[in-house]
Amino acid sequence: MIWLYRILLNLAIPFGLVGLFVRGFKNKQYWSRWTERFGFVPRGVSLKAPYDLWLHAVSVGEARAAAPLVKRFLMDNPNANILVTTTTPTGSAMVSMMLKDTVAHCYFPYDLAWAMTRFVSKINPKTVLVMETEIWPNMIEAVHKSGAKLMYTNVRLSERSYLSYAKFPTLVKRTLSMVDQFAVQGALDRQHLELLGVATDKISETGSIKFDVTIAPSLLESAEVLRRQLGQDRLIWIAGSTREGEEGKILSVYKALKTRFPSLLLVLVPRHPERFDYMARKIQRRDLICVRRTDNVPELGSDVDVYLGDTMGELSLMYASSDVAFVGGSLEPLGGQNILEPCALGVPVVFGPHMFNFADISRWTIKEGAGKMVADEAELQQVLAELLSNPSLRDDMGTRGVTFIDAHRGALEKNHTLIQALACAMD
Repeated sequence: MIWLYRILLNLAIPFGLVGLFVRGFKNKQYWSRWTERFGFVPRGVSLKAPYDLWLHAVSVGEARAAAPLVKRFLMDNPNANILVTTTTPTGSAMVSMMLKDTVAHCYFPYDLAWAMTRFVSKINPKTVLVMETEIWPNMIEAVHKSGAKLMYTNVRLSERSYLSYAKFPTLVKRTLSMVDQFAVQGALDRQHLELLGVATDKISETGSIKFDVTIAPSLLESAEVLRRQLGQDRLIWIAGSTREGEEGKILSVYKALKTRFPSLLLVLVPRHPERFDYMARKIQRRDLICVRRTDNVPELGSDVDVYLGDTMGELSLMYASSDVAFVGGSLEPLGGQNILEPCALGVPVVFGPHMFNFADISRWTIKEGAGKMVADEAELQQVLAELLSNPSLRDDMGTRGVTFIDAHRGALEKNHTLIQALACAMD
């Protein structure tokens, strides 16, 4: 199976290059640094080897969750040499924004055996940390053969992902046997790993690192400033991390709600930066007045319908400036996005039915009264109308959200303890 996997991956190289070329029309960053995709380490990165810690975070969400882990590791290991890899340009931008020059960065290579072997030998890591659940057989084997310790952290393995991996039991069991430690978010994730053949003593249930979100006083101060710019006397609904297929429904719901709440402002923040321009045009085609964040308007006019968040790293700020939040990736079967951020900021959260990537978290949020799940566009309109017309309900859900987050903190420290134990084993 492993040799079949390797043959197929090598045959897929031309398709991978075409994919990068096509994606470049939406995000030109895909047209640069192609050699990194094949395990060629940039000179500035290789000169810093060996690395005490190599951490891989696929894209924006994983990079945001990884940043506190890196900072915590540096607290106990201030002279540590750390490399962070990402797969997407947006993930790369998030690493630069959140961790700046405290880490080195390059792209994660394609999982080609020869590329991974070259990459691992060049960076020579002592400990390797993979965020969530990206199972790459050649990467895992290359790390294992190098003698480095390998840990998967903040692991969430949905039913869908588990069933996909379970189709290849021999390959998956062989691959996962080379991982030293798994830190899983919940009991279901533990169960899925055990069913895939992972030894029980390699699995630790730590909870989700995303509960350990910290709210800086400066963020709340900036949110007050933004709220004044948007209009303190307006009701503000934010739709964050929205994906293709959802925005049309959101704009329709907004137009329907506007007849009942004339002062309502929609803050729309698409998940992917390459869709910012497209969404600006889409909003205008709906005969809605749109102002973009990058327009730097000091104060919105009362006639503005949509404030388009077209910047990176400011979603928390926009959540904190809003009265109620809808989190995208959930009206369409995409698995959902992080709903804990608005909860931590005391903002009531609404999400769609497709939360299979956050099954436990969405269930807990509903149980604690901090959020509501809607089945479709019509129910979204109904729930939003209820929240927008009832300040007491919004305050109660917001308070419950903060309490819910505080009760589940601690995963960051548990993960750090496991990482330190692996790092010490290498010394």
